[in-house]
Amino acid sequence: MELLNPLDSDAMLLALRTAPFLWLGVTAACYLLAERLYERSGQFALLHPVLVSIALLMGILKASAVSYADYFQGAQLYHWLLGTATVALAVPLFDNLQRVRTLLWPLLLALLVGGLAGMLTALLFGKLFGLSPQVLVSFVPKSVTTPIAMALSQHAGGLPALTANVVILTGILGAMAVLPLLRLARIDSDIAGGFALGIAAHGVGTARAFQLSPTAGAFAGLAMGLNGVFTSLTLPALLRLWPA
Repeated sequence: MELLNPLDSDAMLLALRTAPFLWLGVTAACYLLAERLYERSGQFALLHPVLVSIALLMGILKASAVSYADYFQGAQLYHWLLGTATVALAVPLFDNLQRVRTLLWPLLLALLVGGLAGMLTALLFGKLFGLSPQVLVSFVPKSVTTPIAMALSQHAGGLPALTANVVILTGILGAMAVLPLLRLARIDSDIAGGFALGIAAHGVGTARAFQLSPTAGAFAGLAMGLNGVFTSLTLPALLRLWPA
């Protein structure tokens, strides 16, 4: 009697790509594993859960020969939830509305200095290392959240894919560096720390700020939103003024 042929590799790969909820579960498992590793390491900076989970997912996708497009199709619910989570930042901000009104002018000054510093440092280091104009433009909006940064990069003639990677790295490095720098400067205010995290490290910094306190998270969310608007308004003029 003829034996049944097993499923061929192409059919198995197709099933892997299209399995419902598979990549949602894989993404969640990678992040939970990375978060546990981060806590057990004593929150070692280089083992930040976002960085480790990205590395794990890259390895899994590479080993299973699944493209990012197929992965995103299976895990796009997280992309939708990201927008919902961003809107939800308005809730703790509303709870701190009176503080925002009281500190409005110092916060706007901090936004001006921090927002310009984020763009100018990219331009200065890009010029120092001899980056091409296209690559340089891709680096400049590194301190704002990914969708805004990619749109600004594309509009200015940069490479949106490169910008997305730079934004992610900026968020991780900023979340790791801001708090030690604040401690070094002997600044222990949740408002100052949260606002600095939001400006320097956008969404990743805001998530880190909520781990500190609801107040820090609220002001980080405020800073992230304001810096997105500020950068969108000032980046074109700054690039026109910057020597080619």
